[in-house]
Amino acid sequence: MSSDSQAASLEPDQDLRMSTPQPPACSAVTPPVKVDARMDAGPPFDIEHVPVDNDPRKWSPLRKNASLALISSASMIAGLAGSIQNPAVKEMEVDLPATSAQFSWSISMFILVQGLFPLIWSAVSEIKGRKLVYLISLLLFTIGSVVVALSKSIGLVIGFRCFQAAGSSAVIAIGAATLADIFDPAERGTKMGIYYIAPLLGPAVGPIFGGALTTGFNWRAIFWFLTVVSGSSFLAFLLLFRDTFRRERSLTYQNALKQRKLVTVHTGTSVIDERPPAAKDVEKGVGVHADAALVQRAESAKLTLMDISPVRPLGLVMRRKNNAVTLFASGLLFAFGFLIPYTSARTLSTHYNYEALKIGLVTLTYGFGSIAGSLLGGRWSDHQLATLKEKNGGVSKPEMRLHSTRIGAIFLPPFTLAFGWICQKHVHVSAICVFLFSCGFLSIWIYSSTLAYIVDANNGRSSTAVACNSAFRGLFAFVAIEIAVPMQDKLGDGWMYTIWAGIMALSGLLIFVVSWKGGKWREQAEALEAKPSEDSE
Repeated sequence: MSSDSQAASLEPDQDLRMSTPQPPACSAVTPPVKVDARMDAGPPFDIEHVPVDNDPRKWSPLRKNASLALISSASMIAGLAGSIQNPAVKEMEVDLPATSAQFSWSISMFILVQGLFPLIWSAVSEIKGRKLVYLISLLLFTIGSVVVALSKSIGLVIGFRCFQAAGSSAVIAIGAATLADIFDPAERGTKMGIYYIAPLLGPAVGPIFGGALTTGFNWRAIFWFLTVVSGSSFLAFLLLFRDTFRRERSLTYQNALKQRKLVTVHTGTSVIDERPPAAKDVEKGVGVHADAALVQRAESAKLTLMDISPVRPLGLVMRRKNNAVTLFASGLLFAFGFLIPYTSARTLSTHYNYEALKIGLVTLTYGFGSIAGSLLGGRWSDHQLATLKEKNGGVSKPEMRLHSTRIGAIFLPPFTLAFGWICQKHVHVSAICVFLFSCGFLSIWIYSSTLAYIVDANNGRSSTAVACNSAFRGLFAFVAIEIAVPMQDKLGDGWMYTIWAGIMALSGLLIFVVSWKGGKWREQAEALEAKPSEDSE
């Protein structure tokens, strides 16, 4: 019988008692010993590196990269699904029938659901693991695609587009967290950059696929295509993916465990309830090595979905000032990234009289810029982190990574401003291509580092932190799309992008503030989180 199965067959108290040296019989009269969480029993305990069976970070490079490829390919579905129907809007309006307002609503709802549903997927993944979430979400997306392909009314299309959005959002929620399970912080920026290529490429090539499928067949072919893509991804995860989630390294899991009071601490002859500070300090990542063993022994406890709330971990992430400011800035960046291809398509259609396929080819330059920015920005982020770590005596801090965003933060506002007035003056399309590429490059150069920072700064809560990031993205993009058309029609491209240049300047300033003050804020928050447990002594 394996050690895991043996542990599962024991009661929590029994498991811990077997692992603890038993005192001699005469010590039965010894008074209970109180645990001091602040005792210096060794170097600080890092929950992100708790020893686990089949540690994903010790997998072979081939297996790690295979997991990265699976996650990246699945994440492209989310990007494809959001934009692939755009070239077929007119045909769908006639066939269903539907109005332009109804289609605008379907797009906005897709963005909103895709942004908010990751909070649920994240909570589920912290109890049941990553693989189950990938499988359920891909199956949900596949079902939604089939129903939309067969739909005869706009109501069904809107409803099951929301199904698609919910299904495609899982990889957004836990894709980055899965990479955090596999890769150490030193290489995480590069891997995040590679991972983020696919969801960036999806919106860029989506209109091209949609235009070609609609021209060659009809609008329903788009959703049959998505059915095949998501179904293939489902089979790949079912057969090839190995779960990377380890309960010992999840703060969310340990929090839920503590709520149920399933762990007990044994000191001498006394048995103290788990509530003492030693275990709580493990949760904060500042306990001692003896407590690490305690947390691992808790594996005999079995939690269910009823033990975890998607709201409470969200509060734990958001109450840290460094997280809140970074998420706000990240949401602004994502909203800009969603708005610029959409408004560019309207400009190319209205003022340049381009058809759907030509619009897709022009906006593809934005996708290429985003891909270049993701790859190079991730590498530069890792380089900056390594350089600053060396200067700091081999000690790294998550905020060091944000120093790499300065190039993008300085140049993005003026490039955004110039792009708007180029569109306003109807300059040759080659200039639009150059500035679309530049805006994509610079915005994702910043965004990839902020995403890596959110993961690095929330050890043990990376899945929840990324889900919070997704919620901000969805809400901000929803608002951006809702106001895009009125702004563009009333102000014109020039003044609309002048406003957005100011918003991008604000986003860069917020990230700069976090790189300067974020470390202090984060340490204060960690101390505040640990304080109640010390007071309870």
